[in-house]
Amino acid sequence: MRILILGAGKMGSFFTDILSFQHETAVYDVNPHQLRFVYNTYRFTTLDEIKEFEPELVINAATVKYTLEAFRQVLPLLPKDCIISDIASVKTGLKAFYEESGFRYVSSHPMFGPTFASLSNLSNENAIIISEGDHLGRIFFKDLYQTLHLHIFEYTFEEHDETVAYSLSIPFVSTFVFTALMKHQEAPGTTFKKHWAIAQGLLSEDDYLLQEILFNPRTPAQVAGIRTELKNLLTIIENKDAEGMKRYLTKLREKIK
Repeated sequence: MRILILGAGKMGSFFTDILSFQHETAVYDVNPHQLRFVYNTYRFTTLDEIKEFEPELVINAATVKYTLEAFRQVLPLLPKDCIISDIASVKTGLKAFYEESGFRYVSSHPMFGPTFASLSNLSNENAIIISEGDHLGRIFFKDLYQTLHLHIFEYTFEEHDETVAYSLSIPFVSTFVFTALMKHQEAPGTTFKKHWAIAQGLLSEDDYLLQEILFNPRTPAQVAGIRTELKNLLTIIENKDAEGMKRYLTKLREKIK
């Protein structure tokens, strides 16, 4: 299959690497410097090259801020039977865009990133495939993710956004609060060092990506939940309520069983 990947960033390069040995692949990026470290693939910097390549599948790996813009740039150049796809962690506006595009489409979300995941061993990682869209496109990504030993889940666009609001916004906000209160320690404990490493990784992510995840309409309710839990915990601490603390810790341990 002829596969065009839009964007030669971390995830674009990752998908190029895993697909280029079984498919004819090409990577397009407006920044030629981004293409220096992709191998065994065509490296495109002009739209004319995309038109000549005639891809059968397009994987949009551009950063969230430019996902729709990247699609709009290349759509006029694609064969009408080409399947277009994205791997974005934020799906805002994508469903409407796909339905108006006139192209077959598939959407998925690898629930891992190069910052934290070990890309050589993804057996403990997850991926979501959106149940709406082209049947053959979904089969392609299901087969691909199975070869990577990912745990695969199928959600609608709506269900995906609800999941992301919960699974990303809570750890993101918790990490932001930790970082805001953090003081550098000469002799930090193990737990502190682990939190510190998480904070460094998270804050190396693209600002727009973090913003879009937190601006998800479902995020405020999750953040409000954090505020409620902190209020309850603060009350226990201020009152030195040993029995209350015991009940609280028991509740937490039940959740992580």
